[in-house]
Parts: sequence; C-alpha cells; structure tokens
Amino acid sequence: MKYYLYKNPIFKVYAVVEDGRVRIRSSGIASSIMKPMVSGMLDIFDDKKPAKVEDDRLIFSTWMPPIPSTPFSRSVSNQIKCLRGNMVPEQVTISITEECPNNCIHCALPDTKNKDRLTPEYVKDVIDQSLDMGTTLIIFDGGEPLVYDGLEALISHVDTNRAVTAMFTSGVGLTPERARSLKEAGLYMVSVSFDSANEVGHDFMRGREGVYKDAISAVNNLMDAGLLVNIYVVISPRNIDELDDFYTLARDMGVHELSFYEIVPAGRWIDHETEILSPDDHRKLDDFVVRTDTMDGPRVFSIPHVMKTTGCFAGRKWLHITPQGDVLPCACIPIPFGNIHEETLKSVWKKIRKDPAYNADSCLMRDAEFRTLHLDI
Repeated sequence: MKYYLYKNPIFKVYAVVEDGRVRIRSSGIASSIMKPMVSGMLDIFDDKKPAKVEDDRLIFSTWMPPIPSTPFSRSVSNQIKCLRGNMVPEQVTISITEECPNNCIHCALPDTKNKDRLTPEYVKDVIDQSLDMGTTLIIFDGGEPLVYDGLEALISHVDTNRAVTAMFTSGVGLTPERARSLKEAGLYMVSVSFDSANEVGHDFMRGREGVYKDAISAVNNLMDAGLLVNIYVVISPRNIDELDDFYTLARDMGVHELSFYEIVPAGRWIDHETEILSPDDHRKLDDFVVRTDTMDGPRVFSIPHVMKTTGCFAGRKWLHITPQGDVLPCACIPIPFGNIHEETLKSVWKKIRKDPAYNADSCLMRDAEFRTLHLDI
C-alpha cells in the first residue's frame, strides 16, 4: 500500500510500511531534483515506527493528521511556507477552562483561583481564526476539559477537512459513554497524562487520590471507543528513572503512542528551578528513545529529543490560548502577546513572529537568562 505524502504530475512522494517501519519513496520525472530539496522534511518519516497502520491511511503519529488527508496536505503546504520564512501556527492549544478536580504540583496555569473559562462563542471564533491561519491540529486543554459543558459541540465545530482535534485529560469522568460521545463528536486523538507509572507516585504529583485509577480507566475506555490514544508524560528528575516502566504500561495497554515533554520552571513549578532535567537525564531519555525504537511496542515521541534538531516550537509552530483569552507562544511561557477578546489571533501571531526570541534552538524556559529578562524572577 502506498500512502501519498505529496503528489503532482511531475513529482510524487509516498510512504510504504515494511517490517513495521515507514519507508519513503519518490517517483516522477522531477524526483531526482526535488527529493534532495525536501529531504529534511522527509527524514522525520523515513525508517521510523508508525503509530498505527490502516488499510486506507497511515497514522504516523497521533500528533499529526493521517496520511493521506486534506489536513495532512495542509500540513505539507505549511512546511513549504516555513521554508520560505512564513511560519504557521500548526498546533493551537485552547485551555477552555481553569476548572479541574486535581491539584497538580507542576500545573502550568497560574493559581488565579478564578476558575475562568472561555465561552463557547469565543472558543469557536478562535477555532475559525486558527483554521484560516493554517492550523492543522487543535487541542482542547484545561484545567480539565472534560468538566466543560458543551465540549462535544466545540469538537464538532472544527472543520475536519482542515484540521484534526485532540484533547489533554487526566481522565476524570471519562466513562465508556463519554468516550463514545467524544468519538462521535469527531475527536481524533486523546492524550492521557501520567506523571508516574505507579499509583502512589502519580496521585502524589496530581494532588488527588484516585486519579491514577481514573487515568487507567480512561485509556481503556478510549481504546474501546476506537480513538487514537497517547500516554503523555512530563519528565522531571522525579520520574526520569521510570522510562521503562512508562513504556511497559503503554505497551501493555496497547496505546498508539507514548509522548514525553520536559518539565520547565513555569506555573507552579516556577520555584523548582533546580528540578529540571540535567545533561545526564537527557542522555537517559535519548538512549531510551533509541532503544525502544526497535522494540515491540508503541511509537515513542520525545519532544526534547526532536527539539534538538528542530529548535523550540513556541511561537514558531505552537500557540496557546488561556482561559482568560491571553495568547501565549506556548503553554509554558506565561508571556501574553495579546488577548482574543481584544484583537485577532492573526495580529497577535504577527507580534510574536516579530520577536527574535521565538526562533530559539532550544526550549526558552530552560534558559535562565530568558526567564530573568522576561519573567521578573
């Protein structure tokens, strides 16, 4: 089966899956000229483990539209625009509410205690503006998005010919019925958060007894409903030695992907400046990614690992909207460049792109100088 990434009359690029690996091929009279020009974009696919293979589409990663699809074609167009210096917010995360039954010690949201939430009208407007700018992945976040009345209506509002939808959740209240409801609304992928592979450690980090059981139940119910499921782990010095345990958990539950993000001094973790990954921790993560790539289990997506070659995504490929309507370069950088109640998303994006800081080679919030200059700490 050929899964076309790109095709025109003189140049085609497609993927085939052989022995559980994605292989990139090209054809057409312009292939010898064009393929070297786009090899940098194609390297992310070639000889990699996919998240899921179906008869009519390839799910390379749960963070990416399926191949082929019109959202994926839009993503390819975005990459071509990037080569020309025109950056597009491909991933927009909308924190629709601050409400949450948990009390995570590393929550990125400020402790406003206001329990703010965006109205459905504003969320739908942000969705429409994002799609017009080229966004191909819209993520509903919180707080806990599952406590937001009308979540399914927001999911259904996203034009599936332009983007796919995802959700971050702790799993609270995600019953089999709710999982089916989310699937019927058009939700594409769900990231269920785990801070430890064991119950005691996870409940401690989440500040609520029973949240580990909620997460396990949520994964099972989402899988049964036929959704793409990603286990999402924020890696810190506290759980860096649980990498193999996380992999075993993800493999045993049959999820499609296991993703890692790096903890940074932000939100409630702002005073834990010394509790970030050390160079030795990064080596552990890198070795783990290489080792598991050939193992029988889920695809592993390590954002810190990827950023070593792509640079920081904040304000380049990512945008984040807070429950107050503030527009941030990413969820971990509490620097608002505007507010959706006062100006358009496009105008705020232009302001971010004019700031040279948002072309960084590595995570800005790991940079002590950046934090000192911009966050008054």
